Amino acid sequence: MLFLVVGALGLAYTFRNLTIDTDTDHLFASSLPWRQAQIRENKNFPQFNDLIVAVVQGDTPEEASETAVALNKALNADKANFKDSSYSAGSSFYKNEGLLLLPVDDLAALLNQIVAAQPFLGQLAADPSARGLFTGLGLIAQGVKVGSNISAYNAALAGVRKNLEMASDGHAVPLSWQSLITSGAMSQGDKEFVLAHPRLNQGTLQPGGDATAALVRIAANLPDVKAKRVTVHYTGQIPLADEQFASLTHGLVLGGVISIVLIALWLYLALRSWRLIVPILLTLVMGLILTMFFAAVAVRVINLISVAFAILFIGLAVDFAIQYCVRLRAVRHAVPALGAALTETARQAGGQIALAATATACGFLAFFPTPFVGVAELGEIAGAGMFIALFCTITFLPALLRLFNPLPETTPVGMPGGVVADDFLHRHRGFVLGVFGVLAVAGVVSATTLNFDANPLDTKDPKTESMRTLHALLSNPQTSPFYADAMVPDLPQARALAEKLGKLPEVSQAISGGTFLPQNQEQKLAMLAQARSILAPTLSAAANPPPQPVTAVQIRDAMDKTIAAIDDVATKLPKDSELLRIGAVLQRLQGENDATIMAMNAGVTRFLPMELQNLTSSLNATQITEANLPPEIKNDWFQSNGQVRVEAFPTAAAQSTKGLRAFVKAVLSVAPDAGGPAISTIATAGTILDSFREAAILAFVAISAILLLVFRNIRDSLLVLASLALSALLTALFAKLTGMSVNYANIISLPLLLGVGVSFNVYFVMNFRAGMRSFLSSATARAVLFSALTTGTAFGSLAFSADRGTASMGWLLFLSLAAVLVSTFVFLPALLHTLGNARKT
Repeated sequence: MLFLVVGALGLAYTFRNLTIDTDTDHLFASSLPWRQAQIRENKNFPQFNDLIVAVVQGDTPEEASETAVALNKALNADKANFKDSSYSAGSSFYKNEGLLLLPVDDLAALLNQIVAAQPFLGQLAADPSARGLFTGLGLIAQGVKVGSNISAYNAALAGVRKNLEMASDGHAVPLSWQSLITSGAMSQGDKEFVLAHPRLNQGTLQPGGDATAALVRIAANLPDVKAKRVTVHYTGQIPLADEQFASLTHGLVLGGVISIVLIALWLYLALRSWRLIVPILLTLVMGLILTMFFAAVAVRVINLISVAFAILFIGLAVDFAIQYCVRLRAVRHAVPALGAALTETARQAGGQIALAATATACGFLAFFPTPFVGVAELGEIAGAGMFIALFCTITFLPALLRLFNPLPETTPVGMPGGVVADDFLHRHRGFVLGVFGVLAVAGVVSATTLNFDANPLDTKDPKTESMRTLHALLSNPQTSPFYADAMVPDLPQARALAEKLGKLPEVSQAISGGTFLPQNQEQKLAMLAQARSILAPTLSAAANPPPQPVTAVQIRDAMDKTIAAIDDVATKLPKDSELLRIGAVLQRLQGENDATIMAMNAGVTRFLPMELQNLTSSLNATQITEANLPPEIKNDWFQSNGQVRVEAFPTAAAQSTKGLRAFVKAVLSVAPDAGGPAISTIATAGTILDSFREAAILAFVAISAILLLVFRNIRDSLLVLASLALSALLTALFAKLTGMSVNYANIISLPLLLGVGVSFNVYFVMNFRAGMRSFLSSATARAVLFSALTTGTAFGSLAFSADRGTASMGWLLFLSLAAVLVSTFVFLPALLHTLGNARKT
């Protein structure tokens, strides 16, 4: 009754107080240097935190930009789901002063190109229609007639030709004048980014779910998205976290039910009586409730790693209960009375279970002092859980057994086929140990070459929207999430550091606040003024478009004249000339109806006036100073204390862990205090590996001390440790053979390996010390086998999780368990047979 009261109170307390934190940043101690840098960056630039990032991509840059503007406006208007939204690339700064950001040589080349196209642009400015376009093409043909080289126009002509071909096929689409006039120099790239801060509903499993759904709904109703000319995808910290938690819970109920059914099956095969099975299950439930209660009191907030304590508890605690009940069955064959049998079972198995629980708890608790908070919390909860499981096994379980009163055993309890297996291992022990010697060497090689995947993205479900979008961004180094940044005291140092970083072969590009306060502005402004004076008539015409809209008849007339002009110079053009191909398309268009002609005109002219206006604005640029820099740009690069941000982007090679390490090493060689996602990702891997090395040493020392204290015998202690070491090497070998990489999620199989390995080996060695020589035919072996099957079933449910990190953890746990079983059932008995009679030294 006392257990039931405590359990009920503990369960109620747990439901009210135990929460989960899905932020992977919180898996590591905030005192770590790289975490301190990360925290400072988050504080200095909060606009980059807790984002939903909408990635807008259109068939033309103008459509993408226009859609991004509309989306940003709609998100800002939706105050129920969003705090704010920004589209920095849509700032008038880029339209007005964007040309000043170009290097002098690039600006000169662009202006020369624009000036050379003045006759063509002048015609378009005076008549921004398909008629004006065709008249301009006729002027290019006239240039060919007088010997002009039009190769510089090939790219622009190809764009026009493709647009006209689509129109002639009945699919008129907008023409990108930005690409034609400025060759994309004013574009921020082929994608536009809208950054939104959602309102989070912390009371749900996916706090950003409502905001993400609102973004999808708003985007779907935008005109160019509905026309399938623009796509809007999303990624960012919030949807990534939401989707990861969703993948963690996906299929949880079904997987849990299947696991419970299989566990019940293994328990039945091991125990053959519901009067034993039900007490075990109730003991597991009670132990899990008390462990959750402990977590709610001691930890309060669990993380994406420590949440696995429930699986580990069930997988390990069931071993204690199965050991107790199988040994009880064996005792009751000789001692039918339940009371006396319980006492004898406690005498025979109690010490073994207590030693296994203590050693297992030490393996878990060894992680508690490490800075890897995720596993430290797991170690704390699971370590305490082992003592709770032990307490429940020796108190609550016997009480339940008295209540359910299982029947006595009529036949001996052992493992089928165990006698034959024991005999084989005894006769061939030398050969078996030789095979394991070879496997151990292979395991050492595998352990030293096993890949550690430091990329946290590889632990997420690649099929989710956020991950698909993120992987698409990885193809372009400038949109890679693995960048590095640093803060420097002033602008000159920012420029100097960006220059140094940009020269590194591992860096594709480096920019800083100085990038937006370009040098040589006086020279550039003079160049713009000269181009502006040359293009003055053109720009003036653009400001005064024709008052009357063009008609289909007028467009056809312009087509006729252009076709004639092209035919007139056909012999002077190469056969693959874009101008000739345009002439052929115009001839096809002549045969189309007026609706097709006017649709073509609408597509050609949709963005022409806007681009001509943008050209006018860009040529009228004014000097950029820190004082007149727009807040949406200034806040991203400058701090109030004068510090300036510098950012370095990796090459495509950084998509691999090896390449990312090289990028980080190169950046840190120039900027030792650099931070950012790339730095923290590699630092995370270092912290994980250091934590596990530290924990492995602590666990080894603690387990060795406990074994020596209990056994008072070096040889017997080494037997357990040798089998445990072999299990670890076999796990490395199995992982290598299956092509599995170790990551921050599945590396927690190590504490489980310690726990299960110590438990199983302790049972066999203690039986050996008691004089037993039939290891595999014993009730202990039967209990170990079905305990392993039960544990393996629990882990198997993880292996089929939709979350890649959890699935990889399940598979590695499964491989670890297989390695422990091979070591315990084959290597250890062969070694014990070799030693012969147990002799205390």
